[in-house]
Amino acid sequence: MRRVVLATAATVSGVVLLLTLKPASDPASASAAGAAPQQTAAAQESPQGGAQGAGSGTVTGDAARTQYGAVQVRLTVSGGRITEAEAVQAPKGGTSDQKTALAVPRLNQAAVAAQSARIDSVSGATYTSNGYKQSLQSALDKVKAADSAPASPAAPSSGAAQTTSRTLTGEAAQTPYGPVQVRITVTDGKITEAEAVQAPKGGTSDQKTALAVPRLNQAAVAAQSAQIDSVSGATYTSNGYKQSLQSALDQTGG
Repeated sequence: MRRVVLATAATVSGVVLLLTLKPASDPASASAAGAAPQQTAAAQESPQGGAQGAGSGTVTGDAARTQYGAVQVRLTVSGGRITEAEAVQAPKGGTSDQKTALAVPRLNQAAVAAQSARIDSVSGATYTSNGYKQSLQSALDKVKAADSAPASPAAPSSGAAQTTSRTLTGEAAQTPYGPVQVRITVTDGKITEAEAVQAPKGGTSDQKTALAVPRLNQAAVAAQSAQIDSVSGATYTSNGYKQSLQSALDQTGG
């Protein structure tokens, strides 16, 4: 009888010991075990960095020489698309004035519509049209080269602000010899380029414009204001230039 009691007690002790050693099914432990796979899945689902956006700004093609003068095209590009085209140089004087006035607006519209230099020539202005297309292609090549250039290394966390550039056209200033209108390119608050998109032409005005405008353009960039000296012998053109330049600067808030 004593042996039976001892055997029973030993059996009970063994059962109790086995229950004590049984692995726990702790919900927290199970959760911890599954954490790593969940984090890995989340990392796989996170979006990768997007491609760099196409550039925006103005690009000027090389001047194309024609039998009647140079043709040079400037493009305004936004998001990789041409939003504006203009001829900053075109043949002038005599019958060239009429042909330029006829052809350039059409060529500008065609460039924006085609988004390329594959545009039709304007009848009666073949030389101007061909020069326009050459300079337009040069500008497009520059846009393509800028887009395909290697991305610059990532800026540090306290990186500098992005460069901003825009073009502003002042109001046309009327002079006794014709209107003068100035367009400026402003980058990070500074004038980086100035040009006269309109200036007196015809007769002696052609010579005075050719003499005065390049000097006035340089002076505007150097002075960063409309407080520039007039060019001797081209007083009316100089005064009109300064008025239109100030109008453009007023648009910057400066």
